[in-house]
Amino acid sequence: MVVEAVLFDWGGTLTPWCPPDEQSWLRVARRLVPAGAERAAAALAAAEFAVWQRCRLQQRSGTMAEIFTAAGIDPTPAAYDVFAAEVEHATHTDPEAVALLTALHERGVRVGVLSNTTWTRAHHERIFARDGVLELIDGAVYTSEIEVTKPHPAAFRSAMAAVGVTDPARCVFVGDRTFDDIHGAGSVGMRTVLVPHSTIPATQRGHTDGVPDAVVRRLSELLPVLDGWHHG
Repeated sequence: MVVEAVLFDWGGTLTPWCPPDEQSWLRVARRLVPAGAERAAAALAAAEFAVWQRCRLQQRSGTMAEIFTAAGIDPTPAAYDVFAAEVEHATHTDPEAVALLTALHERGVRVGVLSNTTWTRAHHERIFARDGVLELIDGAVYTSEIEVTKPHPAAFRSAMAAVGVTDPARCVFVGDRTFDDIHGAGSVGMRTVLVPHSTIPATQRGHTDGVPDAVVRRLSELLPVLDGWHHG
């Protein structure tokens, strides 16, 4: 097998999974609408839940702007900055990512990202730039910019196009979710690697658990797997 591209999930794969914080929206709301913070926080949480349920059940994407608007909050850059500051603690890139992505480039392998996200491209790119990996990513697809989410086949085809690869059999997808990532990528013909870092809430699990071609416990274990496939 010749590996032309390795595509990564983001949350829970390139960055450690952080369980949802029930007080997070309240802290955001207190800064944006202090007079009605509790009501606004409940509305934000409900809107976010509705978006993710739609993503899970219908593979239809959503955005932060949609969540803010549904809660009656103007989705201004200032509002988004408040949100970004609240979630920053959960965004730090895995310390092993730089060495891994560098090694993939040295092997001539293209690196891509496909993330089910409501966040903007600019938000993700600020995170990658902060952690020194932005220049190591050849292409990225954030579902906030397209109509569908993983595991829809179109999401994976978009990620392939972003890194300039046409044959899914020459792609490897690395992710932490057996439905979105493993089932989705496997269904379009990619080899898959599960990184079981995350405890996925029942409300986020899909109807099918894909079976990965390999399992690694940390990113540094990926290269030997890829090398074994290349020479196998």
